[in-house]
Amino acid sequence: MTSAVFSLPLVNETATAHLMADLALLTGPGDVITLSGDLGAGKTAAARAMIRYFSGDDELEVPSPTFTLAQTYDLPLFPLIHADLYRINDSSELEEIGLSPLPDGAVALIEWPERAPAALPADRIDIALSHRPALGSTARAAEITGYGKCAAHVERLKSLRQFLDGAGFGDAKRVCMAGDASIRSYARLIRDDGVYILMNSPKRPDGPAVYDGKSYSAAVHLAEDVKPFVAIDNALRAQELSAPAIHHADLDAGFLVTEDFGTDVVVDGDPPAPIAERYEAATDVLAALHRQPLPDTLPLAPQVTYTIPPFDTDAMLVEASLMVEWYLPDRGVELAADRRTEFVGMWRSLLDKKLAETTKTWVIRDFHSPNIIWLDGREGIQRIGIIDFQDAVLGPGAYDLVSLLQDARIDVPEQLELALFSRYITARRAADENFDPAAFAELYAVMSAQRNTRLLGTFARLNRRDGKPQYLRHQPRIWTYLNRSLAHPALAAFRDWYAANVPPPGS
Repeated sequence: MTSAVFSLPLVNETATAHLMADLALLTGPGDVITLSGDLGAGKTAAARAMIRYFSGDDELEVPSPTFTLAQTYDLPLFPLIHADLYRINDSSELEEIGLSPLPDGAVALIEWPERAPAALPADRIDIALSHRPALGSTARAAEITGYGKCAAHVERLKSLRQFLDGAGFGDAKRVCMAGDASIRSYARLIRDDGVYILMNSPKRPDGPAVYDGKSYSAAVHLAEDVKPFVAIDNALRAQELSAPAIHHADLDAGFLVTEDFGTDVVVDGDPPAPIAERYEAATDVLAALHRQPLPDTLPLAPQVTYTIPPFDTDAMLVEASLMVEWYLPDRGVELAADRRTEFVGMWRSLLDKKLAETTKTWVIRDFHSPNIIWLDGREGIQRIGIIDFQDAVLGPGAYDLVSLLQDARIDVPEQLELALFSRYITARRAADENFDPAAFAELYAVMSAQRNTRLLGTFARLNRRDGKPQYLRHQPRIWTYLNRSLAHPALAAFRDWYAANVPPPGS
C-alpha cells in the first residue's frame, strides 16, 4: 500500500494546535485520523485542537471520550466523531458504539487505534505522538503517516508546513474559515503585524471524460490550479479594482498568502437582504469593467502568460445540461430522447446567435454576495472587494450582472433588480453612445435563463453526488429568477418548453 511519512517536533501545545489546524485545512468528510502514543503523550490535546479549530471556538469543552468511548460534534462543516478505544477489547465492540462501520460524511478522530486495528480503513492518517523531554517538559514529537489515498494528504501537509515556515507564518495563529463548493480551503493567519488569508488550492482532479472526451470542469473551463487566480488577481488590480494583494505564493503547490479584506459584506439582516448602497457600488464595478477593451492574455510570471478561456456555446450548453442530468431526475422526471435533443438544439441555436453578436469581456462568473466584501475605508468602486475570480472566462458581460442582481443565495427584490439594471444601462450609455439597451436587456434575459437553468442542476448535483443538501434551499429562489427571465419575448419558445417539461422545486 502507498504510504508517506512526515515527522516534526512539537515544542508545546501551541505547536500541536498549529499542526492540527494545518492538517484540518486538508481534511474533509470521510477522512479518518488516528492518534497513538503512551498515556500523557498528547493524543486528546491534539484531537481537542482540531475540534476547536473546526468549531471556531477556542474555549469549546472537549473532554476525553475515555468513558463515553465516542463523542460526536456537529461542526459547521461536517460532523466529527472523537473516539477513544482504550477500553475496547475486540473490534466487534465497535458496532455497539456506532463506529463499525464508520458513519459516512463524518471526520473520525480515533485515539488508541491499536486496540481495534482490524476495524481501521486502509485509507487513513496515523499520528504517533511521543514525549521529547530533551526539548522541554511539554515537548512532543509527531510522526504522521498517510496510507493509501491519504498518503497525498501527508505529502501536501509537509509542503504546506514548508510554505508557511518559508513565508514567515509558521508561528501564526490559524483560524478556520468557511469554504465554498470547490476543493479549495481557507484559513486566517494572525500574527503581530495583522491578519492574512491562507488559500489551499490543490490541482483539480480530473473527473470522468463524459463531455466529448473532457471532464465537466475542463468542458466548462473551471480553473485547474491556482495560477488563473494569480493572473486574474493581478489583472483586476491593474484595472484599479480591489482584488486582494498576494504576499506569498507557491504556484506549483497551490498555496497563497493574501490580503484579508475582512468580513464586512454587502448584505444584512436575517434572512440576509441586499444593502442598496453596496449593490449600487458593485453594479458600478461591472459597468466600469465592461466599458473598455480588456486583454485575453495576462502576464503570470517572467516569460509566462495565462490565456483566459472563452465562455463559448459548448461550455454554456454543458452547464445548462445539468438540469437534464441532475435536476429533472431529482424531480422524478426521465426526459425522453427526443425531448433531450430538443433541449440541446434550442439552447445551441440561441447561444450561437447571441454569442456571435456580443462583444466579449472578462466574466468573473460568480460575482455575487458571498464573493463580495465591503471595504468601507476605500472610495468609489474600490469599496467592492472581489475574492473569487479564478474561473473567469471571456464572454458576455451580462452574465456577471445576472450573477449580482439575481443572487442565488439571497432574495434580490425585483424592484431593486430593475433599479440596478437601469443604473448599469445609464453608466454604459454615458461611456458609449452606441450601447444598445434593448439588445443588452435581451442578452441579460438569455444569460439569466442559462445561469439559473445551470444552478438548478448544480445544486441538485451537490445534494445527490456530494452530500450537500443545504444547497437545495436555494432552488425555489432560482426558480423565481428563471421564470422572471423566461418572460422575455425572445425566450417564448423556452418558456413553453420549460412549462411542459420542468416541474418546480419541491413538486
